Amino acid sequence: MTTEIRNTIRFILNDRLVELAEVSPVQTLLDFLRIDRNLRGTKEGCAEGDCGACTVLVGRLFEGRLKYESVNACIRFVASLDGCHVVTVEALSQPSGPLHPVQQAMVETHASQCGFCTPGFVMSLYGLWMGNAQPSIREIEKALQGNLCRCTGYAAIIRAAEAISSIGELGKDPLVAERDKITRQLVSLKDGCRVEIGGEEESIVLPGSVDDLAAVLEANPNATIVAGSTDVGLWVTKFMREIAPVVHLSPLDELRRISVDESGITLGAGASYSEAYPVIVRHLPQLSELWDRIGGEQVRNMGTIGGNIANGSPIGDTPPALIALGASVTLRKGERRRTLPLEGFFIEYGRQDREPGEFVESIRVPFIGREERLAVYKVSKRFDEDISAVCGAFRVKFEEGRVADAVIAFGGMAGTPKRARSVEAALKGGIWSEAVVEAAASALERDFTPLSDWRASADYRMLVAENLLRRFYLETQGTSNFRIDRGLAVAV
Repeated sequence: MTTEIRNTIRFILNDRLVELAEVSPVQTLLDFLRIDRNLRGTKEGCAEGDCGACTVLVGRLFEGRLKYESVNACIRFVASLDGCHVVTVEALSQPSGPLHPVQQAMVETHASQCGFCTPGFVMSLYGLWMGNAQPSIREIEKALQGNLCRCTGYAAIIRAAEAISSIGELGKDPLVAERDKITRQLVSLKDGCRVEIGGEEESIVLPGSVDDLAAVLEANPNATIVAGSTDVGLWVTKFMREIAPVVHLSPLDELRRISVDESGITLGAGASYSEAYPVIVRHLPQLSELWDRIGGEQVRNMGTIGGNIANGSPIGDTPPALIALGASVTLRKGERRRTLPLEGFFIEYGRQDREPGEFVESIRVPFIGREERLAVYKVSKRFDEDISAVCGAFRVKFEEGRVADAVIAFGGMAGTPKRARSVEAALKGGIWSEAVVEAAASALERDFTPLSDWRASADYRMLVAENLLRRFYLETQGTSNFRIDRGLAVAV
């Protein structure tokens, strides 16, 4: 079956259709807005998806439903926007018109001082308001994890979020009132074609289907695969790397599908953290805090679980938890698929068991058994929106007070996410007791020789890993309060 080819990127920017026949593989949405379209309310702060000053909303269809999400324009590539609706702060109110309710709330609660970060906060709150008109303080704080303000302080901004619905009616908001119209426009843009732009050195491809993706990568095995661009975006903005030829996964709804059966969850590799969140919280609530601490809201809306696995980072957030759960990954090359345990996918630093032209298609995550306990702990310099110094995941099966089985995995302790097999062996068969746990903790040095870097020293990482095992033990004893005494986790 031959896939039709289109040679333009098409998306809606505020209220206008944009069609581009020439797009650089490294052109970000931020640069396009500010330089090409003179829409300068969207700011550049960090250029790495941390500060939120560049926040815009991107609406996209999935199985006929239109959803708007906050994203970081500084690391979002223009080419990935085919079939989307981009909304910037300029669309909220006209120069001679009244302020939008979100903007008015910011004014009335004195939630802005220098104003540089304000448009990003406005857009994040706008995205929250459309999905939840009466958010709790916790929900507001979560929505603002990816926005930094250096001068106002967040209390006033939180008050603004609480005040929005008292100022405006959600049903009258243009993005809500005109949702059916915008949906029809986006449906008309979603033609199933493969998009090809640029020559050999500037090549951009957006496949028309997953089968088409397999064919494209088989023909271009050295292409850079871009899913959410939360990692690849920094290759461009921070390291000035050339990434062409580029293959974008953003149009592929097939890769975003999530299914659940009696034994586990199957995640399409293109599913974002935000899309997976409701399923994870319902079926694996032990991962909910970890999920809430993956980047900020914008990063969770863009980043994909498959991408987090495929880039092979030793400090990726999801692999330790997924390894502990016994997850497997399905890889595809052309028409051939193979499935392997996730722990076997990571070979060494910078090297994964993935052939040229092969891509991650899905991840299978089993549920835990009735006699099993699961916990995941992330330790980082900042609680929110930071990369792990150490991440520990523990799944232990108990039978009559003994450890029948144990799977323990760490990130940040080696060149890859890795199981602590010596620790597991020290636990298996033993009575679940403080003495057995202490013996197992001492076995960590046989499993890992961590490195020192700016996130943590090797000694600190080892001590943290030991203490996370102790914490897991104390929590299984019903002890939620404990302190660190001479490097040990002690109940209080």
